[in-house]
Amino acid sequence: MTDAVSAGRWQFAFTVMFHYLFPILTMGLGTLIAVLKTIELRKGDARYGVAARFWAKIFAINFAMGVVTGIPMEFQFGTNWATFSHFSGGVVGQTLFMEGVFAFFAESSFLGMFLLGEKRLSKRMHWLSSVMVAGGALVSGYFIVITDAWMQNPVKGSYVIQTVNGQQRANLVSLGKLLTNPYGLWQYLHAINGALTTGAMVMAGIGAYYLLVKKHEEFGRLSVKVGVIAGALFAILQLFPTGNRNALNVSHYQPVKTAAMEGLFETQAGAPLAIIGMPDTVNGKLLDPIYIPKGLSFLIYGNPNAKVQGLNDTPKTDHPPVELVYYAYHIMIGLGTIFIAVLMLGVLLFLTKRLFTTRLYLWILMLAMPFPYIANQAGWVVAEVGRQPWVVYGLMRTSEGVSANVSGGETVFTLLGFMGLYALLGLLYLFMFVRIVAQGPQAMDATGNVIPTPSAGGAAVEAGR
Repeated sequence: MTDAVSAGRWQFAFTVMFHYLFPILTMGLGTLIAVLKTIELRKGDARYGVAARFWAKIFAINFAMGVVTGIPMEFQFGTNWATFSHFSGGVVGQTLFMEGVFAFFAESSFLGMFLLGEKRLSKRMHWLSSVMVAGGALVSGYFIVITDAWMQNPVKGSYVIQTVNGQQRANLVSLGKLLTNPYGLWQYLHAINGALTTGAMVMAGIGAYYLLVKKHEEFGRLSVKVGVIAGALFAILQLFPTGNRNALNVSHYQPVKTAAMEGLFETQAGAPLAIIGMPDTVNGKLLDPIYIPKGLSFLIYGNPNAKVQGLNDTPKTDHPPVELVYYAYHIMIGLGTIFIAVLMLGVLLFLTKRLFTTRLYLWILMLAMPFPYIANQAGWVVAEVGRQPWVVYGLMRTSEGVSANVSGGETVFTLLGFMGLYALLGLLYLFMFVRIVAQGPQAMDATGNVIPTPSAGGAAVEAGR
């Protein structure tokens, strides 16, 4: 890890994967908070407002951590990847700028209104602020994903290559084509739906915790109900159509990535779908596989006898790290299938009025909370590592994008600094998260009615009696 390319990749991988832990939850929770506020406004049920306020606290600390951990990545474009930034900045700089100005500032402004303005705004305006927070999170995610989509598929007609002072640059000529990149649409829907699934499962898991310890049980029941029902819907959508259509895009634009994901070495008609197996890149085969005959050909082309390109038809210099891509993909698929099973079981228990009393299932919900994060991270490993050895697919190799005057040792040194700092930030985040959960939501009585919080003056009067 001493050369500049490897060190730069490790540093960016660490910082982006740590950072992404927080937007995963904010993009998912933002929409669910808006749903809770909508139900409160339509039904006049204060319980949903209590739930929205509680989850807004969790949203706020995740939002703050996302900002703090996201800024260093932008500097890395200039410090470690200056050649890439010079080449592609005229294109990706546009969407990154739009993410910052239109999405980030809007989201943060309306978050302040939502957190601090409930007693100052009308009910409809406070509801609107929650909708705008959710919308800002979703729009922010779109600009980020569409930036990555151009690196995955530099869509024709969106840019031109020009030579400036002997160096090539990609300059934007069509913002519309950049924003409507066909690769980006399903990539975005798949990524954002993964975040929604995470938000729903965290909501259900925290609710399950309260039911298990018999604290804040009315809030716990509401959180479990909303989390399980929403999560079941999102988990199914994650498989189809978003996952299916995103995979079809990959097979069309990056067939070598598809071959790595599936462990397919030989081009063949009627290609099987590997459920499990171990890729052997030395001998070019999948060890101990369990196959669904002709399954891959059918999934990609709708024809069980269609020909699918294998890794051996591509020079090894253009192969991604096959083992990492293959295992990350199968972890993502395996966990996604488990989520569908677990959440659909929850829907069945809800329909049979056993959701809140089946302790084993509540334990499963609570212990399952980390796994959506793992699935989301695995998905991005597939997307980004599977693009290698290209930083801009077909236009610039990763090895060509590094800064010419930064050594591997310097990057390793700063990576160690990031690791130490982020460890402290992670501990601080966990402390704040646990503290919010320990404090719990606003109190409700046994019938679910909200118990008003006494004012400071009222509390003083009570204390003096």
